[in-house]
Amino acid sequence: MASQEAVVAAMVTPFKYSNRVVLRTILGRGDGGLGLLGMRVVVGGWVRSAKEVKKEPDVGSSPSLPRDVSCVEILQTRIPFLRSLINVLGGGHSYPPPREKTDIVIPKLPSTVFLQISDGSCVASLKVVVESTIASPGQIMPTGTCILAEGVLKLPPVEGKHAIELQAEKILHIGTVDREKYPLSKKRLPIDSLRDFSHFKPRTTTVASVMRMRDALTHATHNFFRNNEFLYVQVPIITTTDAEGFSERFIVTTLLGKSAEKVEPKSVHEIEGVSLEALKAAIKEKSNLVEELKRSDSNKEALVAALWDLRKTNELAQQLESREKLHPGASLNKADEINFSKDFFSRETYLTVSGRLHLQSYACSLGNVYSFGPRFRAESMKHVAEMWMVELEMAFSQLEDAMTCAEDFLKFLCKSVLENCVGEINFFSKRFDKTNVDRLQSIISSSFERISYTQAVDALKQVTDNKFETKVEWGLSLTEEHETYLVGEIYKRPVIIFNYPKKIKPFYMRVNDDGETVAAFDVVVPKAGTLIRGSQNEERMNMLSTRIKELGIRSEEYEWYMDLRRHGTVKNSGFSVAFEHVVLFATGLVNVADVIPFPRSYGKANN
Repeated sequence: MASQEAVVAAMVTPFKYSNRVVLRTILGRGDGGLGLLGMRVVVGGWVRSAKEVKKEPDVGSSPSLPRDVSCVEILQTRIPFLRSLINVLGGGHSYPPPREKTDIVIPKLPSTVFLQISDGSCVASLKVVVESTIASPGQIMPTGTCILAEGVLKLPPVEGKHAIELQAEKILHIGTVDREKYPLSKKRLPIDSLRDFSHFKPRTTTVASVMRMRDALTHATHNFFRNNEFLYVQVPIITTTDAEGFSERFIVTTLLGKSAEKVEPKSVHEIEGVSLEALKAAIKEKSNLVEELKRSDSNKEALVAALWDLRKTNELAQQLESREKLHPGASLNKADEINFSKDFFSRETYLTVSGRLHLQSYACSLGNVYSFGPRFRAESMKHVAEMWMVELEMAFSQLEDAMTCAEDFLKFLCKSVLENCVGEINFFSKRFDKTNVDRLQSIISSSFERISYTQAVDALKQVTDNKFETKVEWGLSLTEEHETYLVGEIYKRPVIIFNYPKKIKPFYMRVNDDGETVAAFDVVVPKAGTLIRGSQNEERMNMLSTRIKELGIRSEEYEWYMDLRRHGTVKNSGFSVAFEHVVLFATGLVNVADVIPFPRSYGKANN
């Protein structure tokens, strides 16, 4: 008998740092836990649903009275009422005060509570059977209640969807909830309604499954790079440079609220003050210029530059308009500016938008390196401000090498999540996207189509049966609509688009021999769009200096980066992966905020 217990105990062990057994080790078995019948375990989790079943009284007994209450005891409980009645009928004669008699409490009928609990380790929940003599049903039944229970694993008396259940013998902990205030009391809440309760949303099956898949993809990312001899390097979150040269960044300062010397402002156009009226007038003029350039069709570079200028002016106007709505009369003037020489770092610093420049400095010393961390953008009110990026750089590597690595990496992630997240994939396939498994399989089995940007534009221009909202023009960025049509209708497979116009890509990307394009690429997949953006980087000092001047970027910010080209330059390439978009692609969800533990966006940073 002792040897049998030892065998059973070897099948599942408690979590190393507490005495509870993780539910995945019971429910994640191939037999659903049947091999653990008779085993005594301690499990913990949060109640997803509950049901109470009253026990029927014994035959011959009153349904409202327990068997051990006698008629004499019942009459004794009625004596105060009888004495009051006698006083009234007897004309108010005084009688000695009655002796105090403790009322007899008639106990409620016993019941059995059936709880479905989850500890977040897997999609499935465990049925826990609790008798009312062990714990009060009113305490343990509300959704969200936390319990720690000790008991024996048994077969359910009636065959159903659960292969095994726990017959609780002790309740070791109860964490109660306030039903009126707990936001997850209702069943099957829409996922968008959970965004205001990011501290509670992982208790839902959907978000818990997202987090487990996110965890699996994180491990797969590190495994891929470790298997391919990359070194993991942490790049700074606070930086003085803009990796792209034209991003909207978050400023880092310690001077707000302090009395500090003010300096003249540095707005987008280096002007002392900006009014909304002046910006609107400028937008009108720039719009007219764009239309004129479109009609002439003679100078595409000038058109791209004009479109970019118009976009930045529109963004500035939107920021000022939003600011004035919050603070009427406010404007971008020198009173709002900070003297950064008095700040913590004695200069302007920002939250990083990309780690690729810093990563290149280590690639030029260590060879193959990667980083994985948060990046920040203040560009749009519609998008999240903080996202995690996987970034890598490879020395002695060119454009084709980076494209091959990107394809291999994406296939590795899809294969890993299909192998390690079977329960989660099945859940999302049933609840959100029936094509989920096929879509992931197609990434693994497909050979990615490689086309140049020019080929992509030509293919889209030949489309006659579909009218795009944005006109396809060489020199302009391809929209999500264009990319979706390329992968879904024309090539019907993942596509890698390379050699983009230099005007729409960052300054550090290598200029091709034609002088018009750079060695940049995007990996576009069905449903998700662009997941990876990469490039071969400019290793020639003279070309890099020319690009910085062309774009009007402050060169002093990039002196350290240019030193890499002055001393021991080497051909190198790399790419960035929008990690949350990969999670979206794997789960079949559509809003990036739903796959981020604590999403940050315009006007939303609640905890």
